[in-house]
Amino acid sequence: MPIDPTVAVGAALPDRTFSWTETDVLLYHLAIGAGSRAGDHTDPDALRYTLDDDRLQVLPSFGIVAPSFHETEPPALDLPGCELELANVVHGAQEISVAGPLPSSGSATLSTRVTGIWDKGRSAVIWQEGQAVSEAGEKLWTVRSSIFARGEGGFGGDRGVSTSVALPERPADLDTSYAVTPQQALLYRLCGDRNPLHGDPAFAQRAGFPAPILHGLCTYGIVLRELTDGLLDGDPTRVHGFGARFAGVVFPGETIRLRGWREGDRVVASATIAGGDRDGSPALADCVLTHS
Repeated sequence: MPIDPTVAVGAALPDRTFSWTETDVLLYHLAIGAGSRAGDHTDPDALRYTLDDDRLQVLPSFGIVAPSFHETEPPALDLPGCELELANVVHGAQEISVAGPLPSSGSATLSTRVTGIWDKGRSAVIWQEGQAVSEAGEKLWTVRSSIFARGEGGFGGDRGVSTSVALPERPADLDTSYAVTPQQALLYRLCGDRNPLHGDPAFAQRAGFPAPILHGLCTYGIVLRELTDGLLDGDPTRVHGFGARFAGVVFPGETIRLRGWREGDRVVASATIAGGDRDGSPALADCVLTHS
């Protein structure tokens, strides 16, 4: 039985103790497009992402990749009670909430457990939640994520719930775009995700894609950065949390259109493909950014 929810749900994964430096933060910011626009090399807001001095601020999404940042092997799928094939797994959704501004360097331990498995018939959705705590015992951030495993459903489990974030009908407060560079996935893989789906054309074709796709978490980081820059005065320390569902894929070289609407202490947003044969195709949906 590929998935046994009686074993998986509630199971704890091994704790991961990790460290990061300002260099890691800078590489991450560059990998999600910081400093890529004309004039960014002198713009004070852009320099918050790209200079390792007292101006450096950490975009909260860095906390998602920090535990695996120095890994050089494809991600393992060693989940209790689950036998999964990497080529059949894609990221489903991702959330992070932070207790405060993230330090630009430090050490922490991430404790993670499987919190739920949904049976979607032909596929399964596996949810995990993790808490990162500093060496001093301070809670730094909480992550919650799901993976979508094709062909692994049908085990008789709960189908789960589906919720969506309604977008306002009024014009967006931010309507902008970001041009994904042809080598962006190759750069982002240096942030600890060496899944061949994002670099190896033959592997991508076996997974059902015509070419390597951009990491979903790269799209996630791009969207959070653009929303922060466009609606939060370029100040990452104002971000309390960000969640989104991976609604589609982005190919290197495509352009992402981002729209965001202010709603009190949160921003709701969407990200779609702009231009070409896939104009309007979804990339991220149900995006919610909470802020001060």
